Amino acid sequence: MDKEAFEKLSLEFSNAQNSLNELMSARSQLETQYQENKIVLAEFEHLNKDSKIYKLTGPVLLPQQYDEAKLNVNKRIEFIEGEIQRVETKIESEQKNIETAREKLVALRQGKA
Repeated sequence: MDKEAFEKLSLEFSNAQNSLNELMSARSQLETQYQENKIVLAEFEHLNKDSKIYKLTGPVLLPQQYDEAKLNVNKRIEFIEGEIQRVETKIESEQKNIETAREKLVALRQGKA
Protein backbone atom coordinates (compact mmCIF):
# COMPACT_ATOMS: atom_id res chain seq x y z
CA MET A 1 0.00 0.00 0.00
CA ASP A 2 2.85 2.41 0.79
CA LYS A 3 4.35 1.77 -2.63
CA GLU A 4 1.02 2.62 -4.31
CA ALA A 5 0.71 5.79 -2.26
CA PHE A 6 4.29 6.75 -3.10
CA GLU A 7 3.71 6.14 -6.84
CA LYS A 8 0.48 8.12 -6.75
CA LEU A 9 2.20 11.04 -4.99
CA SER A 10 5.15 10.85 -7.40
CA LEU A 11 2.78 11.06 -10.36
CA GLU A 12 0.92 13.95 -8.73
CA PHE A 13 4.23 15.74 -8.14
CA SER A 14 5.37 15.13 -11.72
CA ASN A 15 2.05 16.36 -13.16
CA ALA A 16 2.22 19.49 -11.02
CA GLN A 17 5.77 20.18 -12.25
CA ASN A 18 4.67 19.74 -15.88
CA SER A 19 1.73 22.05 -15.30
CA LEU A 20 4.03 24.64 -13.71
CA ASN A 21 6.39 24.45 -16.70
CA GLU A 22 3.47 25.05 -19.07
CA LEU A 23 2.29 28.00 -16.99
CA MET A 24 5.79 29.50 -16.93
CA SER A 25 5.96 29.17 -20.72
CA ALA A 26 2.57 30.87 -21.08
CA ARG A 27 3.72 33.62 -18.71
CA SER A 28 6.81 34.16 -20.83
CA GLN A 29 4.75 34.44 -24.03
CA LEU A 30 2.40 36.92 -22.38
CA GLU A 31 5.34 39.01 -21.19
CA THR A 32 6.72 39.09 -24.75
CA GLN A 33 3.34 40.21 -26.10
CA TYR A 34 3.08 42.79 -23.34
CA GLN A 35 6.50 44.27 -24.15
CA GLU A 36 5.73 44.32 -27.88
CA ASN A 37 2.49 46.21 -27.29
CA LYS A 38 4.22 48.66 -24.94
CA ILE A 39 6.70 49.39 -27.75
CA VAL A 40 3.82 49.98 -30.17
CA LEU A 41 2.17 52.31 -27.66
CA ALA A 42 5.43 54.23 -27.28
CA GLU A 43 5.56 54.63 -31.06
CA PHE A 44 2.20 56.42 -30.91
CA GLU A 45 3.99 59.21 -29.00
CA HIS A 46 5.99 59.94 -32.17
CA LEU A 47 2.86 60.20 -34.31
CA ASN A 48 0.16 62.80 -34.62
CA LYS A 49 -3.53 62.27 -35.21
CA ASP A 50 -3.06 62.79 -38.97
CA SER A 51 -0.43 60.05 -39.29
CA LYS A 52 -1.33 57.12 -41.51
CA ILE A 53 -1.63 53.93 -39.52
CA TYR A 54 -2.09 50.47 -40.95
CA LYS A 55 -3.06 47.23 -39.26
CA LEU A 56 -1.89 43.90 -40.61
CA THR A 57 -4.93 41.65 -40.98
CA GLY A 58 -3.84 38.36 -42.48
CA PRO A 59 -1.76 39.22 -45.56
CA VAL A 60 -3.41 42.66 -45.98
CA LEU A 61 -2.54 46.06 -44.50
CA LEU A 62 -5.74 47.93 -43.69
CA PRO A 63 -5.84 51.64 -42.87
CA GLN A 64 -6.89 52.55 -39.34
CA GLN A 65 -7.71 55.77 -37.54
CA TYR A 66 -5.14 57.01 -34.99
CA ASP A 67 -7.59 57.06 -32.05
CA GLU A 68 -8.99 53.64 -32.88
CA ALA A 69 -5.54 52.11 -33.27
CA LYS A 70 -4.26 53.58 -30.00
CA LEU A 71 -7.41 52.48 -28.17
CA ASN A 72 -6.97 48.94 -29.54
CA VAL A 73 -3.37 48.79 -28.34
CA ASN A 74 -4.37 50.08 -24.88
CA LYS A 75 -7.15 47.49 -24.65
CA ARG A 76 -4.76 44.76 -25.75
CA ILE A 77 -2.30 45.82 -23.04
CA GLU A 78 -5.07 45.76 -20.42
CA PHE A 79 -6.14 42.30 -21.57
CA ILE A 80 -2.57 40.97 -21.47
CA GLU A 81 -2.06 42.43 -17.98
CA GLY A 82 -5.18 40.58 -16.84
CA GLU A 83 -3.96 37.35 -18.41
CA ILE A 84 -0.56 37.76 -16.74
CA GLN A 85 -2.29 38.18 -13.36
CA ARG A 86 -4.44 35.10 -14.01
CA VAL A 87 -1.42 32.99 -14.97
CA GLU A 88 0.61 34.25 -12.00
CA THR A 89 -2.22 33.22 -9.66
CA LYS A 90 -2.20 29.76 -11.23
CA ILE A 91 1.60 29.60 -10.93
CA GLU A 92 1.40 30.40 -7.20
CA SER A 93 -1.27 27.73 -6.74
CA GLU A 94 0.76 25.14 -8.66
CA GLN A 95 3.88 25.99 -6.64
CA LYS A 96 1.89 25.33 -3.45
CA ASN A 97 0.66 22.01 -4.90
CA ILE A 98 4.24 21.03 -5.72
CA GLU A 99 5.45 21.94 -2.24
CA THR A 100 2.59 19.99 -0.63
CA ALA A 101 3.29 16.94 -2.80
CA ARG A 102 7.03 17.22 -2.06
CA GLU A 103 6.36 17.32 1.70
CA LYS A 104 4.09 14.27 1.46
CA LEU A 105 6.70 12.38 -0.57
CA VAL A 106 9.43 13.18 1.96
CA ALA A 107 7.18 12.18 4.85
CA LEU A 108 6.23 8.92 3.12
CA ARG A 109 9.86 8.17 2.22
CA GLN A 110 10.99 8.85 5.80
CA GLY A 111 8.22 6.60 7.07
CA LYS A 112 9.59 3.77 4.90
CA ALA A 113 13.21 4.23 6.03
